[in-house]
This record gives sequence, C-alpha cells and structure tokens, in this order.
Amino acid sequence: MKNIIRSLYDWTISWAKTKYATWALFAVAFIESSFFPIPPDVLLVAMVSAERKKWIWHATVCTLGSVLGALFGYLIGWAFYETLGKFIINTYHMQAVVELVGRKYQENAFLTVFTAAFSPIPYKAITITAGIFRISLFTLVIASIIGRTGRFFLVAGALRIFGKKIQDKIEKYFDLFSIVFLILLIGGFILLKYYSK
Repeated sequence: MKNIIRSLYDWTISWAKTKYATWALFAVAFIESSFFPIPPDVLLVAMVSAERKKWIWHATVCTLGSVLGALFGYLIGWAFYETLGKFIINTYHMQAVVELVGRKYQENAFLTVFTAAFSPIPYKAITITAGIFRISLFTLVIASIIGRTGRFFLVAGALRIFGKKIQDKIEKYFDLFSIVFLILLIGGFILLKYYSK
C-alpha cells in the first residue's frame, strides 16, 4: 500500500513540471474531495516552491478546485451512494467514519465540514456523507470555502516564506511525513469525535 501511495505521490508531483500544472492542481484538488487519496497540498507545495510569487494564485486555484469537488462528492452521496458512493467508502474503509460524520452533522453540520476542510480528516468522507444526509448545500459550500481557504493559504504562505527548503524536506523524509500525517489523521478523528462534547 505504501508503494502505491508513493507512486501516486510521484505522479501527482510530476505535474508541477508541465505546462498543465495549474489545471493539474485544480483537478487533483477536485478529485481529492471525492475519491483521490493524495491531498492537493503536495502539488501545491511543489508549484509554490517553483513560483513563489504566484502563491496566492496557486492557493486560490487549489481552493476553488477543492470546493467544487466537494459539490461532486455531495452529488455522489446524494444520488449515487448505492453504487459509486459505497464503492469509494468501502475502498478506503470509511464505514465507521461515515457513521460518525452522520452523527456530527446532526449536532453541528457547519463545524463538522469546517473541521474536515481545515484538518487532515479525509475530506471525501465529509462530502459524500453530506450528500447522504442531505445537509444544506449552503452550509457545505461556506464551511468548505472558509476551511479550505485557511488550509491552502496557510500552506502556500509558508512556502512563500521558506520556499524550496520545505519541498526538499518532504522529498527526503516522505516516509516520516507519512507517519506524521497518519498521526494527524487519527488526531483529526479524535477532534471530530469530541469537539462538540
């Protein structure tokens, strides 16, 4: 599994060196919101490192792609859950997450979406479940815009300041970052579970 993730990571990063980089960033951000396993942050890091003056533009493209992708994820949950939705959820073993998110939507849908949009919680679980439970599209969009803008502009802003050093560290210590990401992911689930208590 680690080799598959690494291959997908390398494939994602490779787009940063092409003339289609901006479209690739938009596309990765879009599909990550519904089914793709690699977060768009990795491509955002590479692109901002290469063109630090365009950090605002890249962060904006990433945010726009992710929010529009959230609508696609919502559509999957709302109209295609029995086919495509279940396939995605089963592939990533997100059954328990969907049940948890469904309960959290009943308590505070806005905060649930925002928390996932800003944190390492799998965003696809949030968007698909939003469609399953028919939460307000307005809530989904506004919380996604705020959360995703905060996340991607924070990443791009850090790259604007520190530049290629961060990208080199990610390349060199990818396995370590994967472990850290997993720890953050688990922490995100714990946060999602207990924030409303």
